[in-house]
Amino acid sequence: MNDTGFLNFNGKIYKNDKLLISPNNRSFRYGDGCFETMKMIKGKIILESYHLERLFTSLQTLQFNKPSFFISDLFREQILELAKKNYHIKYARIRITVFRGNGGLYDTENNNPNYLIQTWDLNTANNKFNENGLVMGIYNPAKKSCDSLSSIKNNNFLCYSMAALWAKEQKLNDALLLNSFDKIADSTIANIFIVKDGIIQTPALTQGCISGVTRKYLLKSLRQEGIPVEETIIGTDDLKQASEVFLTNAIYGIRWVQSIDNLHYNHQLSDHLHKNWIAPLFV
Repeated sequence: MNDTGFLNFNGKIYKNDKLLISPNNRSFRYGDGCFETMKMIKGKIILESYHLERLFTSLQTLQFNKPSFFISDLFREQILELAKKNYHIKYARIRITVFRGNGGLYDTENNNPNYLIQTWDLNTANNKFNENGLVMGIYNPAKKSCDSLSSIKNNNFLCYSMAALWAKEQKLNDALLLNSFDKIADSTIANIFIVKDGIIQTPALTQGCISGVTRKYLLKSLRQEGIPVEETIIGTDDLKQASEVFLTNAIYGIRWVQSIDNLHYNHQLSDHLHKNWIAPLFV
């Protein structure tokens, strides 16, 4: 990470190399918090309302005391201010990390949210549909749980971190994670969709996947157009019957998957979906 720029900590601007977190911080100790990753193009936060709605819902689920100033306008203004200061206003990746303060499991100082805003320059190539499909595998050593916290982008991302390390060791672009019932949850950084018998399918939130913003936007768009789509249970056997597999996330939009293990897929529909629903967002 680049230490030459700036970050925002609880509304104040500091240099990136400023030490701000105590060793007693509950997020450092226990992963007590959540985060949001967003994309900015020419000063516009893509799917901003979706992101901030998810952030505030996560804070409620994690039992934070939401201050009255914790509103969309505050984050929008502070993100824009920081992006300008870092010269990232044209294309940027934005991350908001929210976390509780210091304390042990039973003696937290309070339930007030602290927040950290960071920005990074983003390559414009991320706006385009990937010409080369992703090569993936299935990560088995750790499984996603299926509970009230599994859909939140919480600060304990260990399962995804280990799957990403495994994918890198295997020279793969990404890895699929399974839930505790050996059904597909999502990938290390994205939600998964498959096309099977002409129907677009994605794991339901009950299957342990992250409640992705691009996932939510695409599901809404497809249903409005009357395109068959299902939130359901997807097993590894379903990958054998799928004609296409693609991933969605906030930074890339849609990326098609060329292969998972020894299975291969085309990208006709995913290319179409990117052109019609994702690319217009990035203009």
